[in-house]
Amino acid sequence: MRGSDAMQEALFTVAKLEDFVPADHPLRGVRTLVNEALGRLGGLFNLIYADTGRASIAPEKLLRAMLIQIFFSVRSERQLMEQVRYNLLYRWFIGLAIDDAVWDHSTFSKNRDRLLEHEVVESFFTEVMTLADKCQLLSKEHFSVDGTLIQAWASHKSFVPKDGSNDDANGGEPSGRNTQANWKGKPRSNDTHASTTDPDARLFRKSHNTAAIMSYQGHVLMENRSGLVVGAVVTHADGLGERAAALAMLDTLPGTHPKTVAADKAYDTRDFIAACRQRRVTPHVASNDTRIGGSAIDGRTTRHAGYAVSQTIRKRIEEHFGWGKTIGRIRQTLYRGIRRVDQHFKLTMTASNIVRMARLFTRIPQGAVQ
Repeated sequence: MRGSDAMQEALFTVAKLEDFVPADHPLRGVRTLVNEALGRLGGLFNLIYADTGRASIAPEKLLRAMLIQIFFSVRSERQLMEQVRYNLLYRWFIGLAIDDAVWDHSTFSKNRDRLLEHEVVESFFTEVMTLADKCQLLSKEHFSVDGTLIQAWASHKSFVPKDGSNDDANGGEPSGRNTQANWKGKPRSNDTHASTTDPDARLFRKSHNTAAIMSYQGHVLMENRSGLVVGAVVTHADGLGERAAALAMLDTLPGTHPKTVAADKAYDTRDFIAACRQRRVTPHVASNDTRIGGSAIDGRTTRHAGYAVSQTIRKRIEEHFGWGKTIGRIRQTLYRGIRRVDQHFKLTMTASNIVRMARLFTRIPQGAVQ
């Protein structure tokens, strides 16, 4: 018998959001970790918000919504609010009931900026790492470091002389919103030019075989036991940013005991090697024998078995970069200004950590992580 194509809704429906989410859904483990970390931030949230006045959006819900935007590659706040209206999985993760009103995208953006201004993302990152340390997932001795290029939300046409002069990029024709530009034969550098769209962005290229783009540099310090990010920072894009950021992140590691740090050939410089050894950190850096003067490390370091292990494990740091660029959408940031780009990069690396930790917990007996 053919069924009817008509749809008739019941007058009353008794259903919970919990009923719509499968028991084995990956977000269940992720939400448990997120809620445990957010539960430790109650004191910070009380300092940010006033005791009186109209109730604002709960900061816990804001952070969960920002994580949803990363997990599912939602490109904008406007699209996120639109999808939260009809996606029950998003509502369940954020903490909105079926009949709760969804915020306007402008209201969401203003409240999100409040969290960024008070560096809530950094505190959230710290609490997630505290949970990982409590579960004995973090290494205290062995680390890896690397950097990646983040394309800025600015175009070459916004890269104009700082003194306000006209560099005739359009060949003398009247300027407009999207005029043809030609900079062939005209010197353009970060010393003389700056972007009017994002002044913090820098013109940079990774090698002589690639084009220069307006960009930032994101840096990550990873521990080698579980492959979790323990440090993340964004700097201006320049030739010295990777090594300077690596040393700054190494300085934040607790304890004065000996440590190792693995890195690629870009870190094989005598100043970086010497700075690491001053910090009692053994540099397991890939040898760059093609550099003028030879490699800064020799057989005293490379002959040990631990050096080969570090060189193998350090490549796992690319998993965080790959996940962040394909899922977290940090290949080209939507934010302007180094501070906001830094907060977005930290939140993306935190989300990558949470996903990795949730997968690790499914392989570890429950009694071992309590």
